[in-house]
Amino acid sequence: MRATRLNGFTLIELLVVMAIIAMLAALVGPTLFDKLGGSKQKAAAAQLSMIESALDSYRLDVGKYPRNLEELNEDPRSNPAWSGPYLKKGIPMDPWGNNYLYQSPGKHNQRGYDLYSLGADGRDGGDKEDKDVVNW
Repeated sequence: MRATRLNGFTLIELLVVMAIIAMLAALVGPTLFDKLGGSKQKAAAAQLSMIESALDSYRLDVGKYPRNLEELNEDPRSNPAWSGPYLKKGIPMDPWGNNYLYQSPGKHNQRGYDLYSLGADGRDGGDKEDKDVVNW
């Protein structure tokens, strides 16, 4: 009697393939996650630049920077020079889902205000993705 072999993979072959996939994931995964963190930092910097433009437009119209970011889109009715909303889509959240921090008058920026994000960790300082994104 002849034994017929069924077509398919043996357990050893499957384990070898899974080991190769695991090694590739271990090599490529950290690089991809570093790129993702860097892109969020760049997105935050771009959003800061957009908010800065809105703040400058507000100052040109009203004569001073707003006390808070909400004033960029809320009509104060007390100032006829206000011609907003200055941010058409509203005030964005940073790429990590937190509010941008704004202080006027500011301590660091020569423009008269400080605008920044605390990064992924939501705390002052940090490295890589946790690094603060600031406008000064």
